[in-house]
Amino acid sequence: MRDAHARSVDEVLEALESSPSGLSDEEARRRLEKYGYNELAVEKRVSALSLWINQFRSPLILILLAATAISYAVSIIENEFPVDSILIFAIVLAASTLGFVQEYRAERAIEALRKLLTPSITVLRSGVEKVIPAREVVPGDVILVEAGDRVVADCRIIECRNLQVNEAALTGESTPVEKQVEPVPSEVSLPDRRSMIYAGTVVTYGKGRAVVVATGMRTELGKIAKEVIGIEVEETPLERRMRELGGVLGKLVIGICALIAAALILEDLLIVGKLALETAVEVMLFATALAVAVIPEALPAIVTGTLAIGMREMAKRNALVRRMPAVETLGCVTVICSDKTGTLTRGEMTVKKIYVDGRVLEVTGSGYEPRGELRGNYDPESEGFKLTMLGAILCNDARLVESDGSWVIEGDPTEGALIVAAEKAGFRHGEVRRRHPRIDEIPFSSERKRMTTIHELGGYGRVAFMKGAVEIVLERCRYVQVDGGVAELTPELREEILKVNEEFAREALRNLAIAYRRLAGSPDDVEKDMVFLGIMGMIDPPREEAIEAIKVCKRVGIKPIMITGDHKLTALAIAKQMGIYSEGDLTLTGEELDRLSDPEFEKIVDRVTVYARVSPMHKLRIVRAWKKRGEVVAMTGDGVNDAPAVKQADIGVAMGITGTEVTKEASDMILLDDNFATIVKAIELGRWIYDNIKKYLVYLLSCNIVEIAVLS
Repeated sequence: MRDAHARSVDEVLEALESSPSGLSDEEARRRLEKYGYNELAVEKRVSALSLWINQFRSPLILILLAATAISYAVSIIENEFPVDSILIFAIVLAASTLGFVQEYRAERAIEALRKLLTPSITVLRSGVEKVIPAREVVPGDVILVEAGDRVVADCRIIECRNLQVNEAALTGESTPVEKQVEPVPSEVSLPDRRSMIYAGTVVTYGKGRAVVVATGMRTELGKIAKEVIGIEVEETPLERRMRELGGVLGKLVIGICALIAAALILEDLLIVGKLALETAVEVMLFATALAVAVIPEALPAIVTGTLAIGMREMAKRNALVRRMPAVETLGCVTVICSDKTGTLTRGEMTVKKIYVDGRVLEVTGSGYEPRGELRGNYDPESEGFKLTMLGAILCNDARLVESDGSWVIEGDPTEGALIVAAEKAGFRHGEVRRRHPRIDEIPFSSERKRMTTIHELGGYGRVAFMKGAVEIVLERCRYVQVDGGVAELTPELREEILKVNEEFAREALRNLAIAYRRLAGSPDDVEKDMVFLGIMGMIDPPREEAIEAIKVCKRVGIKPIMITGDHKLTALAIAKQMGIYSEGDLTLTGEELDRLSDPEFEKIVDRVTVYARVSPMHKLRIVRAWKKRGEVVAMTGDGVNDAPAVKQADIGVAMGITGTEVTKEASDMILLDDNFATIVKAIELGRWIYDNIKKYLVYLLSCNIVEIAVLS
């Protein structure tokens, strides 16, 4: 169903012949037979035999095999031990075996990365809740989702309560998207279809019910997978050069052999009057000798050995190369197109600025690790500061936990960022919540854009904390906390707060305001006459090592490009911070890119360094435009939305930890530590390998030219 997002719930249910209570078991079985399992088709895995055969497709290897066969035949005819043929074949066998072992190991390592538990999902069958394997979900099923669930099919929301979904893997949007039941206009792009939830995304907050409209390869995720499978793998620069070199050398062998053979045969015919067996054997021996002389027989072994060493060294540096020739291609890269969310950035919302007591504080550190400090002129013992930190922890449903040596957020990433900021200020969220348990709450909703919780707060008595959008919270405030006291919220103070909010927004920070109120008795409306406490501004920060890697890229002549599904303002702020965007560069949104024809776009592609709000097909178009200019393009990414462009690029790089299965399938290389800086190290190693191969080739060919001259 193409336009489910634009139809009402009743229309969608009617079209799917379903109801709010779901399908019956019998109907579900019938539809499973009709639509098949809810699974993505993946490319056929490369078998060990195919990997082995691929090692023998090089023209150089084929010519050496032909020389081996001729040499062996001559040895048998002359009743001699076939020393030459054995030596040549040993070289070929060693090179092919080394190549096979390295690529086979890489494929098996990728299999290990894909081992994930098959998810299950709760569905309604005849009004009764049942937990079934995700692969058995069919169109028309009504599924139940809540925080922490992975969505297993494309669904139209029919009921929701404060539902938020992380769609970064599919759209590149770094912050959770608030969902709604009401339909949206049919022409809106995928990231703005708030009445839908999509396969591959994760529910971060709230709960809801939704009816399945597409499964398997018919989902948006499946469409991307289909696009990936349809893209043919191109030759690497090394494979192309080796094929061309093999072709030239092959023609040279045939040409010289033909001339010498013609001369010898003509001599025999003119002098003896017939072609003697000795002459035929002599021609074959000469052809073999010439083939061995022309072909630098050590080259395949040297190239394979050098690439194998490169693969091993890259694996030590957390770069798993799937195809051996890709090692050399890395050394030729001139453009890196990188996804922002989770690749250039940490994928972890982090509070960077706090406005409290009329002052702006800087917060150090990044990610969910509670390591950092607050910098600025502030009093950590002030009432306003303490209440702001308590409000950030108590008016919050997220939890910060340590797992296997790393810190993770359970719940909404935005709320998690508030907890981490409070932890950096010395407030332990677990202890604070135990001392001041929640008595009541008015939950967040997309309509209200705020959340309020009520707690017993020691000497303050019963207190209500509110957090939400700055403008929304300000509307509910009558007072403001400044300099250790409470003052009336005058128009001047309101204007000052809004000005700070705008300044934070210009830096691409996502802002949340915090307010509180002491409750006397049982007020009819707890969300009024609040005291404004402060603003917390957060962003998905860039990886520090990625910033250094960008500098290295520019220094060695590689052009970095940022491609993201995020908003233009956010993308531009991160690009400037990382050094990707320079004065005079262009930025394009997906909508602006759609208005450009291919010739128009190709004229300006070298000036565009930031792309925002783009779709998977836009990314594909960007990679193709660069390749048309003759550039060697690397595309890095982790989400499903990156997969088509990752496969189209000369070097596709997937993230090993956060990368999706489809993207790993499409890639040439996998970063095991999800670190953008690792690819730059791999490129440096690739350039070293490329230079070594060129040196070997010049040396070997110069030696072989002398051999040809002597033989001729």
